[in-house]
Amino acid sequence: MNARTRTLIAAALVLGIASGPVVTAQAAQAASQAAQAAQAAQAAPGRRALQAPTAPAVSTPPNATALEGAIAGVGAQNKDATAALVRVGGTSGSWQGSSGVADIRTGREAVEQGRFRAGSVTKTFTAAVVLQLAAEGRVDLDKPVRQYLPASVPDSYGTVTVRQLLNHTSGIPAADGSGDSFEAQWEHRFDVTDPHDQLANALAKEPEFVPGAAQHYLNINYTLLGVLIEKVTGTAYEEVVGHRLLIPLGLRHTSFPGRTQTKIHGPHNLGYQAVAGADGSTGLRDVTEWNSSDRWAAGDIISTTADLERFTVALFSGRIVPKPQLEEMFTVPDVKNFAGGKPATLTAGLSRIVLPDGAVAWGKTGGRYGYNTAMGATRDLSRTLAYSVNSTNAKGEDMNPVTLGIVMAAFAK
Repeated sequence: MNARTRTLIAAALVLGIASGPVVTAQAAQAASQAAQAAQAAQAAPGRRALQAPTAPAVSTPPNATALEGAIAGVGAQNKDATAALVRVGGTSGSWQGSSGVADIRTGREAVEQGRFRAGSVTKTFTAAVVLQLAAEGRVDLDKPVRQYLPASVPDSYGTVTVRQLLNHTSGIPAADGSGDSFEAQWEHRFDVTDPHDQLANALAKEPEFVPGAAQHYLNINYTLLGVLIEKVTGTAYEEVVGHRLLIPLGLRHTSFPGRTQTKIHGPHNLGYQAVAGADGSTGLRDVTEWNSSDRWAAGDIISTTADLERFTVALFSGRIVPKPQLEEMFTVPDVKNFAGGKPATLTAGLSRIVLPDGAVAWGKTGGRYGYNTAMGATRDLSRTLAYSVNSTNAKGEDMNPVTLGIVMAAFAK
């Protein structure tokens, strides 16, 4: 693969997002159901298939050698990551592995089933709930969000629709924060943020563009969706996600930290940020404890790779969002990206990624200091991926080399 291809895929992921194998029970069940459906179609009298069965997007088992190589060398002395947790699955087989350390001081081995801050992967959960409400007729995606939240959304944003929030085409600018630099955010890491204050700040500004005219990936869209969920259901956002997604799917290790909490409860690998010292040297600062209330419905969920894999399979299978509404997650608006003018890649809660061989994957990445996370799959679920990498510069503009290597190895044929 040439450098240009790697760069294109890395850019897409940053904006969004990626001995013999053991076939998972879910993979075997999916394959069996597909075979039974094909046999039934052939056996039905007076009927014939309208089209030949579609070949899986990824038909080969996961490349264990490539995956092991992608996470090799991760640890306390690695400049890019201190730990990596990876799960690859799907109908073509599965692989899982981990490397690195849970704590650079003790050198304790990384916790393979550890919990982590999943960052913007939260947006996929938020989008799923909104689409469920749409399927129930409680939310109209084409309706102006102001009609649901007249006290929160001013006339200047009166035409912004729910769909435009979902696919980041609203034109609403970001709310002011503590600053873009790590040190500025470090100083305010324990601040508690009210989402309503963020909305008031952002919505007092001029629109970045006419709603629906461009795409700009900003947390404020999903902060507003979180408030919308609470207004429509009359229940706290975290409870709605719990009752609709976490409990039914058995995602027992996925949770929200709570507005005032700063710790990751349960087994986890510590997160670190590389920080330059006054003498020019670089050291690692423990950034595990952090208040994520400023991300809320846009990015404060805590999860595991096993739970994200389970969620991905259920979502893509149509078991969470009814299939008519699920199409929103696989529909990229025909607009340009606001920042660079390139074609949009984001959907309602996911991102479209074209792989080197032309195959398409869909997924969502997340970045919180100390943690880079992703979940995704080919739409036919022939290949799924969930990972958490304890990046030493998780909020950097460029994609972490370890995460890029994982994505390339996971979807290699």
